[in-house]
Amino acid sequence: MKKSNKGNKEFTVLIAPLDWGLGHATRSIPLISFLKNQQIRVLVCGNGAIKELLQQEFPDLEILTLRGYNIQYSQNGKSFLFNMLLQIPKIIFSVWYENRWLKRAIKKYHIDAVISDNRLGCFNKSIPSVFITHQLNIKTGYSWVDKFIRRINYFFINQFEECWVPDYSNEKCIAGELSHPSQYPTTPVKYIGLMSRFTKSENVSKFKVCFLLSGPEPQRTILENKILQELELLNDSAVIIRGIPNKKTTLRLQNKNITQYNHLNANELCTIIQESEFVIARSGYSTIMDLISLEKIAVLIPTPGQTEQEYLGRYLNDKGLFYSVSQDKFNLHESLQQLYNKPFEKSSFLETYKEIVTDWIIRAQTASK
Repeated sequence: MKKSNKGNKEFTVLIAPLDWGLGHATRSIPLISFLKNQQIRVLVCGNGAIKELLQQEFPDLEILTLRGYNIQYSQNGKSFLFNMLLQIPKIIFSVWYENRWLKRAIKKYHIDAVISDNRLGCFNKSIPSVFITHQLNIKTGYSWVDKFIRRINYFFINQFEECWVPDYSNEKCIAGELSHPSQYPTTPVKYIGLMSRFTKSENVSKFKVCFLLSGPEPQRTILENKILQELELLNDSAVIIRGIPNKKTTLRLQNKNITQYNHLNANELCTIIQESEFVIARSGYSTIMDLISLEKIAVLIPTPGQTEQEYLGRYLNDKGLFYSVSQDKFNLHESLQQLYNKPFEKSSFLETYKEIVTDWIIRAQTASK
């Protein structure tokens, strides 16, 4: 691998993860670590749970406060799409706001380049900028809506220098049609392989099942309550990671076989997952990449109404990588039986992103001189 100019310690890269859940922030962790190891000065922008999570992972990391899109999710999954369409004006305003914010931040913090994970407004023509997404093709279930959203999405992606897709370019792809659309943006697209904050190691089995709760409210709590009802009847050991890093309250559990955590840092979470025989989690793309990196057998429960997660659940279930079931049909006993009986394929995990990131940094450093 080529080495970037480590002598230039003042070269500054801003990483801007979207605030829709924690997935965009968690998949920024390996990127932040890699850049810091290259002696790059790394800044991150965000607020709320994202800020809390990344501060725990990197206590010395400078995190700039940038408000999120603050999307409101409906309690009824069937109204998800309509609810999202109503919020398009708010999203457009947030994109405009963060673009104005970035212009000021570049001058104030001497930013030389920016990597935006799905923040559409975090670009500026005065510095190199990259957009990260696994959703070039956004599926809503309605072709006319898909085309409308893609037109908006590509308009903003085309403002960036490059678009990085955390997936494979061949038939081994994990995101299917989401990352392999029939029509591409004009900005160069590069498939950078999967990204995960975890590294597989040998661990002794401690738990029968690990529940990874994540994603937006109120659906996170709805799934948590559903799981807790069934766990009271479980005779085996289980662990719940609730996915709420900024909360201190805990659950009152009657079943002494259940261990709970509101949040764990990457190393602790990696250990717990590997100490678990099975995992039950949302079908968020960052979670899927983490599970593949650890070669875990898992049940995927898409967030109701989130068409991206529903598509990924179906696609990966059909591909034989995971078992997927809808939230309303989830039954713990039946799901565990599926995991025992279903043969699962293993997907390779290749970290090709490091080569692409290094090449981009070298070009960005050259351009800044």
